[in-house]
Amino acid sequence: MTNTSSTAPVGQRDLGTTSPLTVSTLGLGCMGMSEFYGTPDEQAGIDTIHRALDLGVTFLDTADMYGPFTNERLVGRAIAGRRDEVQLATKFGNERNPDGSWVRINGTPEYVRRACDASLERLGVDHIDLYYQHRVDKTVPIEETVGAMAELVEAGKVRHLGLSEAGAETIRRAHAVHPLTALQSEYSLFTRDLEDAILPVLRELGIGLVPYSPLGRGILTGAVTRESLESGDSRAAGRFPRFSGDALDANLALVGEVVRLAEEKGCTPGQLALAWVLAQGDDGLGVAPIPGTKRVAYLEENVGAVAVALTRDDLAALERAVPRDAVAGDRYGDMSTIDA
Repeated sequence: MTNTSSTAPVGQRDLGTTSPLTVSTLGLGCMGMSEFYGTPDEQAGIDTIHRALDLGVTFLDTADMYGPFTNERLVGRAIAGRRDEVQLATKFGNERNPDGSWVRINGTPEYVRRACDASLERLGVDHIDLYYQHRVDKTVPIEETVGAMAELVEAGKVRHLGLSEAGAETIRRAHAVHPLTALQSEYSLFTRDLEDAILPVLRELGIGLVPYSPLGRGILTGAVTRESLESGDSRAAGRFPRFSGDALDANLALVGEVVRLAEEKGCTPGQLALAWVLAQGDDGLGVAPIPGTKRVAYLEENVGAVAVALTRDDLAALERAVPRDAVAGDRYGDMSTIDA
């Protein structure tokens, strides 16, 4: 299979229309540089971010919980001296202790303010371009949380606001308090539940979409097997049911069809899957996926997806190859933190 050239211009897209933020067409998820996907490699992560910026991938995504706290510091070191090139996104709300233990989902106004100040310090910047609530705190009215986030905009600490994994009604209520620029949620050929109620609301309200895990946590690259997952990889630990037991076998069979179509198209399976996500954007919905990686080679492969043009027939073939309801297993072992 061919790895489409990564030298094509990445380009830019606008997230949202009511509070628009121009970002690179493809972003970079930085989480795996510090935690969850095998052994962290800080220097490899910094090298990857530097290469991303050189390629025009300037939309960087992190969160305070990654590490915890170490990923923001890594990103801050990587962008030192290049801050004006970057659209910097981070998130609050999944509260963890320094030892990594879980505290709670926290959307209280006091915590919003405290979390933002801590992120600014770790990142070494004076403002955050896009600040998300990482998960909805169902014990705090969303109006109170977004009201505190809006105060951060007024103070100049934050430029744009977003939510992550929020349901349609929560999005409406939040947007009424302060215009949202983007929703970050899982979206890929393997995860399409946003299409029913959420994408129509985003189009109606002028909110962009930032798909995380657009490669199905790597399975859509064709490189995942039972043997390929490291012992420290959260996908091998039961946190993600799609990577366990019979579900993994069923899902790898679906990936096999993507691999076949990619060979016909002359690109890699990951590039084809990313091109599908990119093709979901339109005049009413800016879409900027943030595939994560800690390796320059994978970054360059991902960037090549921008050059993969899909016809209607291509899109239809992909959706036949991976029927929306054919993917086996829930995307998280514990779905209770997802706002419905």
